[in-house]
Amino acid sequence: TTYTNPPSNPTQGLKRPRNETGNKVTVVLGAQWGDEGKGKVVDLLATESDLVCRCQGGNNAGHTVVVEGKEYDFHLLPSGIINPKSICVIGNGVVIHLPGLFEEAENNEKKGLKGWEKRLIVSDRAHLVFDFHQVVDGIQETQRQATEGKIIGTTKKGIGPTYASKASRTGLRVCDLLGDFKEFSTKFKNLVKQYQSMYSSLTVDTESQLKKLKEYGERLRPMVRDGVYYMYEALHGPPKKILVEGANAALLDIDFGTYPFVTSSNCTVGGACTGLGIPPLNIGEVYGVSKAYTTRVGIGAFPTEQLNVTGELLQTRGHEVGVTTGRKRRCGWLDLVILRYAHMINGFTAIALTKLDILDVLDEIKVGVAYKINGKRIPHFPADMELLHKVEVEYETFPGWKSDTSAARKWNNLPQKAQNYIRFVENHIGVPIKWVGVGKSRECMIQMF
Repeated sequence: TTYTNPPSNPTQGLKRPRNETGNKVTVVLGAQWGDEGKGKVVDLLATESDLVCRCQGGNNAGHTVVVEGKEYDFHLLPSGIINPKSICVIGNGVVIHLPGLFEEAENNEKKGLKGWEKRLIVSDRAHLVFDFHQVVDGIQETQRQATEGKIIGTTKKGIGPTYASKASRTGLRVCDLLGDFKEFSTKFKNLVKQYQSMYSSLTVDTESQLKKLKEYGERLRPMVRDGVYYMYEALHGPPKKILVEGANAALLDIDFGTYPFVTSSNCTVGGACTGLGIPPLNIGEVYGVSKAYTTRVGIGAFPTEQLNVTGELLQTRGHEVGVTTGRKRRCGWLDLVILRYAHMINGFTAIALTKLDILDVLDEIKVGVAYKINGKRIPHFPADMELLHKVEVEYETFPGWKSDTSAARKWNNLPQKAQNYIRFVENHIGVPIKWVGVGKSRECMIQMF
């Protein structure tokens, strides 16, 4: 703004012009119960990103990326790490199991990953997952089985107990490990004692753990930065393409998911702000990733689940086995009630629809469009799990296209019936579909616009 008449009193400051908001970040989020193929979308975008960030979760995530015929598995490292031009950031909202981090890096090094240590930035405010958190995770599941007859189905990676330590203010962070080690050791021992008073069967070799942690800390030190300042510089420096890779998915979100069968962090769009220290103003594109059908790992309500030959066919054709747990995934029809709910929370600007090719052999394909209770449509996705177990799904049925779509590389290569299916999904959610996936590798993502 220019003022023609400067104020007569020089102490009366000029109204500051509204500054440029800086670079925008692109966020990729799971729109179902996880395992939607986020890794592939991230990989596609990471090839041109300067910065690829994780903002929540830990090594309970599992992203498989295929590059030049090699399959890489990522759990804690952002999957952009295979792009030699990207810097990867593990934000303050991530919980880090150091042995897991280094083991994962070494496994991927064997497959050809190079120079990752020079390209990884870790926030000093991230909380640490200790081995005993993982043991406690297992003990808690055993106790749930004994008392309630059911488990949550956690990955037993210690994620829940670590976030619990964080929320109860007894957790330890990267900055603690890299600070005064004597102080860290005292806090660590106190945390162990606290857990041992709750779980009498828990044994921890404190000295050997501390010795290892000190070594890991020194290996980590060159990668550690103040994450807030780092992200601020990245947002307000020269133009950069910044990508945030969500782990888990909307229906596993601690607030919005099918509680209590959820993860312990916010895997919806707000987690990108709190887990990296970036303002909502800097959120640009928000891409939701969904399969062309639905899968779920572990237990909990799943309205469109098909406990029949269709479910089995989706499971075998889709190789639906968890990357992190090796568990068979439960399968069912695409549920648009869920996708609309995820969109309400995340405000997707576009959607990636993956694994369309798995539906190639079906005679007919159903899509869940509404939930009913006692024959009456209910207007929203229920918070109460008892209610969700009782809903009856209203389906829209489509004729199958009965042809192989895996070779399609353009929209026009897809059969008309597959195009109709995609357009229906798009119109029902009210969000454009930007990619359609028809296979495992990068080339199999058809970009629509």
